[in-house]
Amino acid sequence: MPTMKKYLLIFILLFLAASPLSAHVIQYELDRMSGNMVFWKYTLIGIQHIIPEGFDHILFITCVFFLNPSLKKVIIQASMFTVAHSITLGLAMYGVIKPPANIIEPLIALSIVFLAIENIISDKVRPWRLVMVFLFGMVHGMGFAGALSQLGMPQYAFATALISFNVGVEIGQLSIILLLYFLVSLPFSKIPAYRKRIVIPVSTIIAIVAAYWTVQRIFFV
Repeated sequence: MPTMKKYLLIFILLFLAASPLSAHVIQYELDRMSGNMVFWKYTLIGIQHIIPEGFDHILFITCVFFLNPSLKKVIIQASMFTVAHSITLGLAMYGVIKPPANIIEPLIALSIVFLAIENIISDKVRPWRLVMVFLFGMVHGMGFAGALSQLGMPQYAFATALISFNVGVEIGQLSIILLLYFLVSLPFSKIPAYRKRIVIPVSTIIAIVAAYWTVQRIFFV
């Protein structure tokens, strides 16, 4: 990959990292709506929670993508993440669990650090990777619950809103994966220096950004 393109990619990531970090703060007015309106509204909210407001989740999915550019393996990992966050999101929204945001938010940032570091030290998807993605997905699901709690849920269509929000989150995740696949994997993954020039530098930047978030969310929020 040409040096100019590499530095352009790094610049874009650094630019995005400088954007506001309030990924879980969503406020909307809640009016009584039909079931179909609730479905489409909360699907859109779920998408928005990933694109463009969920920069931490975008970095997590980016880490999932970069360890192995195989679309099949990335989708398998993303599916594990979806199943996991669906479980904890549902449990939290139904009041079965009440995760404290001051613990969950740093853990979300720390999960990105772990995946980014693994991308640097490992060159393939190993069995424990799926376990890590699943466990971290459960943590992220609690973060999603925090967003929905701030937003509010229509009691007359609670299940519809919950399911459609999850659908929106999944659409957002798949959009990120497909974008990375067509912009990065297809044109560059076959070059010999792909890992050295793209995977490791990008993962290093992500690890640094997420480590900063971890410290920020522990000590300065």
